[in-house]
Amino acid sequence: MAASLKPEEFESMSTLGDIARHHGRTRAGNIALSFEGRDTTYGDLDRHTNQVANALIAAGVRRGEAIGYLGKNSDHYFELVLGAAKAGVVVAPIGWRLSPSEVAYIVDDSQARFLFVGPECLACGQDALKQTEAQPALVPMEAGDHGLQTFEAWRDAQPAHDLAPGVPPESTALLLYTSGTTGRPKGVMLSSANLLRSRRALAESKMGWNEWNEGETNLVAMPAAHIGGTGWGLVGLINGVKNVVAREFNPMDVLEHIERDRIVKMFMVPAALQFVIRTPRAREIDYSSLTHILYGASPMPVALLQECMEVFGCQFVQQYGMTETTGTIVYLPPQDHDPKGNKRMRSAGIPMPGVEICILDADGKRLGPNEVGEIATRSAANMKGYWRKPDATASTVNDDGWLRTGDAGYLDEDGYLYIQDRIKDMIISGAENIYPAEVENAIHGHPHVAEVAVIGVPDEKWGESVKAIVVPPPGVTPDAEDIIAFARGRIAHFKAPKSVDFRDSPLPRNASGKILRRELREPFWAGKERRVN
Repeated sequence: MAASLKPEEFESMSTLGDIARHHGRTRAGNIALSFEGRDTTYGDLDRHTNQVANALIAAGVRRGEAIGYLGKNSDHYFELVLGAAKAGVVVAPIGWRLSPSEVAYIVDDSQARFLFVGPECLACGQDALKQTEAQPALVPMEAGDHGLQTFEAWRDAQPAHDLAPGVPPESTALLLYTSGTTGRPKGVMLSSANLLRSRRALAESKMGWNEWNEGETNLVAMPAAHIGGTGWGLVGLINGVKNVVAREFNPMDVLEHIERDRIVKMFMVPAALQFVIRTPRAREIDYSSLTHILYGASPMPVALLQECMEVFGCQFVQQYGMTETTGTIVYLPPQDHDPKGNKRMRSAGIPMPGVEICILDADGKRLGPNEVGEIATRSAANMKGYWRKPDATASTVNDDGWLRTGDAGYLDEDGYLYIQDRIKDMIISGAENIYPAEVENAIHGHPHVAEVAVIGVPDEKWGESVKAIVVPPPGVTPDAEDIIAFARGRIAHFKAPKSVDFRDSPLPRNASGKILRRELREPFWAGKERRVN
């Protein structure tokens, strides 16, 4: 079968909106999106995204303004993304597990003009809007007893002609919120150029694991609010293949999709892959269609990787990156995956085409092979910056375009990147990024808490789990479960601590009063080769 996308086709795709335009011309009858029995061809996708663009323009949403999406995965979400891009409007997907107050913050920070809400999040969205200043228009994605105009009715009220507004590739298309070190998430601005120029470099490199053939099928099962969800869905659309969209990750559903829909490629985080292979039917499924599994967002234990290689019987490619780098900047190719295990399987891999990687010391000086420092990167995929936060942008990306990742690691003599620890205090639990400050803010105010520090500790299922270390006020008998419940009432459950330890002495701090979280982490990580799991 011929490859579905040639490098020169990128000449016709300079923006996300052009994806629908190009494939609407060249692959109009091919299925673009398949969601719970609803198939959308590329011709339909082009027309639907025109209607989305026209509806936003008719509502007075201007270029550069944002709309929010709160919900699980949906084919219509990708129509929103591509349609908004045609109008020059920014889409901010919001994690469906967030609390109403967290949703309200993102709505106000993004100044969203619309909030499109999935059925599982309607109550949360309505509660959030009661707390917002922005007060965007609410549009349910699906029918229900809400009495409101649904997405399809809103979309189909507009003509399907293409206004072709000529949106510049450098315009912000996506606004992905990532947890902030100060306890508030920051919006990462990603442009069409960020997403498409890096994909063109990959297409020109003709790496087999990145090539797609006509008629192949991609599985999109990771959450849309993450680059691994939206980004991976866009990869399939860019390459003009069929994309099966799973409403949410479910191990049994993944197995069913692989067998029924003849999935060829998919991206999953290690925790999700572990859930899949622990499913009783995992060793009974026909995986003959599956050629590649891409995995990333958190480190994968070699033993788990070997088991996955045995069960799925396909090639594996590790992906390392972050939201600020539009996803993958380093990859471990299939040939470095050995069923017997090898040293390179503990690495993140080598730079993607067009990506530069270096290791810096605290003063910004480049370090040599096998010297541990902060990982920095420069490429066309580096974010435009943080939404309405120029100071945070300047502290992350320097004038020469080098972005400091906050991860500590080293490059070996062959240019393979090994991640050792995180310079920042971020916790990765089940591939969800959790910042201690945000959790500490949710715990503060509980009557049993005088001081609190939050750290990540090893967890066999999730990689890391959140632990709170609390110093109670004098004379108080603290209740760990009550503290956990208190936090869950203020932030998303996955961010709340899974356990609480108590101590009588004050928390360790440096001369400026900052809590020494690394000192608190050390006993839990003693004997571990790496301080990430």
